[in-house]
Amino acid sequence: MPFPMLDPGTAVRDGDTLTASRAVTEADDFLDDHFPGFPILPGVMMLEGLVQAASAWVDAAGLRPAEAEPLVVQEVKKVTYAAMVRRGETLEVTVDLKKREEGDRFTFQGTGRVNGREAVKGRFVLVPAVRPAVG
Repeated sequence: MPFPMLDPGTAVRDGDTLTASRAVTEADDFLDDHFPGFPILPGVMMLEGLVQAASAWVDAAGLRPAEAEPLVVQEVKKVTYAAMVRRGETLEVTVDLKKREEGDRFTFQGTGRVNGREAVKGRFVLVPAVRPAVG
């Protein structure tokens, strides 16, 4: 099930970089449990925003056919969290392609900011999903 972590129409690609954003709103009911009385965007959702931005970069660059397997996270390195994102705030993400290897293996560096302050940063690798054989 898709879980969009980028607002439609916010992704802008410029060379090896893509920027996008996600406004965190009252409609984000998944925040109610993280944490009750003090809702903040979970760190894994911030990371997912970076991953979705990187996938959008690959799509915008036209490097893979539309019918290709979706890209999934193979590896995550050096992820740090430095600020909380609350309702009413916007997570602004930037991803930079660092390396493309054979087999559609893409390495990205990403940063998410809230109110001009770094909230999340990390390096990650995307690869095509491998579907199990049916039979």
